[in-house]
Amino acid sequence: MSQIIELLKNINYQVSKELLFNYKTLNITDSELIILIYLINQTSNTYNPKQIGNDLKLELNNVLELINSLCEKNIIKIEMKKINNIRSEVISLDSLYEKIAFALTEVEEKNDSNLYGVFETEFGRTLSPMEFEIINGWLDNGYTEELIKLALKEATYNGVSNLRYIDKIIYEWGKKGIKTKEDIENNRKQFKNNNNTNKNKELFDYDWLND
Repeated sequence: MSQIIELLKNINYQVSKELLFNYKTLNITDSELIILIYLINQTSNTYNPKQIGNDLKLELNNVLELINSLCEKNIIKIEMKKINNIRSEVISLDSLYEKIAFALTEVEEKNDSNLYGVFETEFGRTLSPMEFEIINGWLDNGYTEELIKLALKEATYNGVSNLRYIDKIIYEWGKKGIKTKEDIENNRKQFKNNNNTNKNKELFDYDWLND
């Protein structure tokens, strides 16, 4: 960690916040991060492990292990390229940037699907602490985000923006074993069929001859 601090203090080196904020997510160790920061800031991408070791005050074996680990994780790639008609090993950081971009996209998608954000969007206001507790209570009781969002949609369709009403919907669905959108559709079909059956039964039971 002290090496990272020293690198950060050195104004000649730049570290993107995207890498700094996501390196743990990408399963990159602190020591590997130091190597990546070093590589990103080099004007040449020629692979020279001995030079890396000298600059970072690391043993050559340590550098080789770290580079090998980054390659195995598909964070970097070592490729053979011709430079001035001489075949040389170069380090490609394209995989690193692709993984960071993918991680950022996942975060954005997660934020877009944030359960509390969905409620605030539908209600057109910020949720109160009590409302946060109610939603957390649903999750703690095993109700899925999908089911909760469907209950919110059902309430909105009926013109109600009230968590108590949504809680009743979730409770009734729970008693019927409803857990997914398909379960809701099947329940509605069954309800509709039962209603039609009852109407037909009432029609045939009606003694219109003796009326």
